[in-house]
Amino acid sequence: MYRLCNLFVLLAAVLFAGCVSDQRSSATRGGSLGKTRQVASHDDVSYWNGDEINGSARVRIDLGEQRAYFFKGDQLAGVARVSTGRPGYRTPSGSFSVLSKDVDHVSGLYGSFVDADGRVVMSDVGVRTHQAPPGTRFSGATMPYFVRFTGGIGMHAGYLPGYPASHGCVRLPKEMASHFFNNVEPGTPVEVAD
Repeated sequence: MYRLCNLFVLLAAVLFAGCVSDQRSSATRGGSLGKTRQVASHDDVSYWNGDEINGSARVRIDLGEQRAYFFKGDQLAGVARVSTGRPGYRTPSGSFSVLSKDVDHVSGLYGSFVDADGRVVMSDVGVRTHQAPPGTRFSGATMPYFVRFTGGIGMHAGYLPGYPASHGCVRLPKEMASHFFNNVEPGTPVEVAD
C-alpha cells in the first residue's frame, strides 16, 4: 500500500508539472493551410501606439530581424513580429509603395485541395506546382488585412513560426495586421531592408 501511495504521489507530481509548464512559450494550433504546428504564443515584440500620433505613414520591414516598423512622421507608431519569404520564395527588398488593400483577400496561387464537402485532401499547395487530385478543387489560403506593395507580394495576418516561412509575403500578427491595414493608403511608402 505504501509503494502504491508513493507511486500515486510521483505520478501526480509529474502530471502537475506538465500542467504548470510555461504556457507563454508555445501553443499548438492549426495553420491556415490545415497543418498543426508548434508556434510561439507569447509576443513580447509587437505593439501599437499609433492612434495618438500624427504624420505621414511609412512602413519599414527588416528581413534580418523579422520585424516590421510602422512610422507616422518621424515617430515609431508600432512594431510587429513578421514571417517573410522562405528560401526559394524570398521577400523582395527595395523601396515600394502600397498598391492596394483587401480586408478579406484569398490567395489565387497557394492554399489547399479540398473535396466536395470542403475537407482538406492536400494542404500547402501551389496551383503552378501541384496537380489537383481527382474529385478535388483548389481553395485559396486566407490572407486577412492584405496590403499589396509589389506584384503579388504584400503584408497580411498569418502564421508566425519565428522564422521566414511564407511564399514571399510578410505575415504579421492579426491585431498588428489590422493596425497596419487601417493606417496605410495606396501610395504609402514601404521599405524592405535586408
